[in-house]
Amino acid sequence: MANNTNSLSLRSVFEKNKLKGLKFLDWFRNLRIVLKQEQKLYVIEELLPNEPAASVSKANKDAYKKHLDDMFDIGCLMLATMTPKLKKQHEDMVVYDMIQCFKELYEGQAR
Repeated sequence: MANNTNSLSLRSVFEKNKLKGLKFLDWFRNLRIVLKQEQKLYVIEELLPNEPAASVSKANKDAYKKHLDDMFDIGCLMLATMTPKLKKQHEDMVVYDMIQCFKELYEGQAR
C-alpha cells in the first residue's frame, strides 16, 4: 500500500505543474521522477514493440500488454498535466512520440 501512496503523492505534485511552453525542462524532470518511482520510465524511452505473433510465448505477450497498459496510463497522466492547447495538439499521439515532439519544440531551452 505504501507504494500506491507514494505514487499518488508524487503524481499529485507532478499534476499541479502544468506543461506551459518554457517550463518543459522542469515538467520533463518531474515526469521522469514520477516514472522512475513507478518503474515506468521505459515508456518514454522506448518505442512500443510490434504486437507479438500468436505463436509467441505468454510471457512475451504479457510484456507487450504491460507496455501497452503503462503507455496508456502515462499518456493520460501527461495529457492531464498540459495546457488545453497542448493537450489538443497531442491527444492522439503515443507517449514516446509526444516526448520526441516536445524535445524538438523546446530543445533550445537546454542551451
